[in-house]
Amino acid sequence: MRHGGQILIDQLRIQGCDMAFCVPGESYLAALDGLHEADIRTIICRQEGGAAMMAEAYGKMTGRPGVAFVTRGPGATNASIGVHIARQDSTPMILFVGQAAMDMQDREAFQEVDFPAMFGPLAKWAAEIRDVRRIPEYVSRAYHTALAGRPGPVVLSLPEDMLSADADVPDLKPAQPPEAHPGADQMRAVGEALRRAQKPLLLVGGSGWSPYVQAQVSDFAERFDLPVTTAFRFQDSIDNRHRCYAGHVALGIDPKLARRVKDTDLLLVVGPRLGEITTGGYTLLDVPNPKPLLIHVHPGAEELGSVYRPDIAIQASLHAFAAGLAGLEAPADPPWREWTRQARADYEAFSEPEETPGDVKLEQVVRTVSETVPDDAIVTNGAGNFAAWVHRYFSYRRFRSQVAPTAGAMGYGLPAAVGAKLAAPERPVICFQGDGCFMMNAQELATAVQHELAIVVIVVNNGMYGTIRMHQERHYPGRVSGTSLRNPDFAAFARSFGATGEVVEKTEDFAAAFERALKAGGPALIELKIDPEALTPRQTLSEIRAAAESAAQG
Repeated sequence: MRHGGQILIDQLRIQGCDMAFCVPGESYLAALDGLHEADIRTIICRQEGGAAMMAEAYGKMTGRPGVAFVTRGPGATNASIGVHIARQDSTPMILFVGQAAMDMQDREAFQEVDFPAMFGPLAKWAAEIRDVRRIPEYVSRAYHTALAGRPGPVVLSLPEDMLSADADVPDLKPAQPPEAHPGADQMRAVGEALRRAQKPLLLVGGSGWSPYVQAQVSDFAERFDLPVTTAFRFQDSIDNRHRCYAGHVALGIDPKLARRVKDTDLLLVVGPRLGEITTGGYTLLDVPNPKPLLIHVHPGAEELGSVYRPDIAIQASLHAFAAGLAGLEAPADPPWREWTRQARADYEAFSEPEETPGDVKLEQVVRTVSETVPDDAIVTNGAGNFAAWVHRYFSYRRFRSQVAPTAGAMGYGLPAAVGAKLAAPERPVICFQGDGCFMMNAQELATAVQHELAIVVIVVNNGMYGTIRMHQERHYPGRVSGTSLRNPDFAAFARSFGATGEVVEKTEDFAAAFERALKAGGPALIELKIDPEALTPRQTLSEIRAAAESAAQG
């Protein structure tokens, strides 16, 4: 006989779970008891949103479901942001939520929420376990669901009395999620389409990528001399130094690359969903019938044709499709050689730093980080205009070296750095965050200190919510409202947690500060004092305002 909490933890161990992120709650005490002697490392976090983001980042890093435990009511609502990120980023994740006892439910008991209803639109599957004997069944389904097809989050509600009840039940077997493979006819169709193309373009990214997939796709691009682009926040899908790499199809896209997407006659999409950001707000490609011949490869059948009608739709895991690429014969003299060469030249030109105002040049800071860290360094970030500099000037070399939210969630960078460092403790982890972004989950510095994680956090402080200010100046120039920030001394704040912290007010001081941070042996924070005029990599605040005022005047 085991209580439900022990049964649950035993099932997680069988599934290969080696780490769980949590904020403790009385609603799942039995599960905490099950973790007491389990060989699952329990990471104690400071807020449920941070715990869920850590689990999501851990899932990104490992390809296995990141696991988090939170309590009912406010704990679950805090954690919902991590579930939303996992859904939009197609990350395998399982969130366990403590719940009011079954004999208390439907009375609006203390912190009671209908969790299947609440999480239904956010998760791949949300359910409540109401019989202790069915815990193995639910956990098995949770793992299969989180990993099959397009990966994503699962939420399981755990009523307190169910979890503390005793039962004698057999354990489950490890999950064996299905893997879709491309047909021989489909692979031949890909080869034939390439033979007819004049200006092909390869767009890669999405969940399910791996070092093997990166290597196979890189070899395919090399053999076919194909220009390769990456989807929003999947820049690490190919070594950015590859001679065929042509840039990032996302926010702040190089106008020449945007033109190239519109001019291609064959778009081979391997992995991405073709969402709003990657398609420039659905403007780079016509909906539902894009101009170029579209080949879309994705592990989830529901994604294929959901927005764009592909000419060749291939439901397959990226691993299986990448393996099939080796069998395609490259043309001896492809007609697109100059197309590829120019695409690479445009990318290299766009990657040269453009000077921005102020004593701290963020473009030089990012370039210094990129040139200093080893190839296996991991870079995390949340959301905000600061990320445009990171995406433009950092060169990603190895998979997985970019951990960032396609969901555009602020506050993600620091929890993601914690999750990434726990998943790969031997690799350097650098976190870029804006001042507004950092303060949304700054409390997780305590988690990094408690678990002695050597991460470097770079806070870009310009005293505002920069992205919103940018839009504000474009649409309501000069009418500043709700975007100014009064910030703490971030370096002193970091030191109060037990981390190291220092402030950089001149570009030339950054390299030495960064070297000290890398050698700190624990969490280190560098605050960058950025001129508010440096609002985007290409336009200053004043230039954005002036352009908007000029347009308004006719």
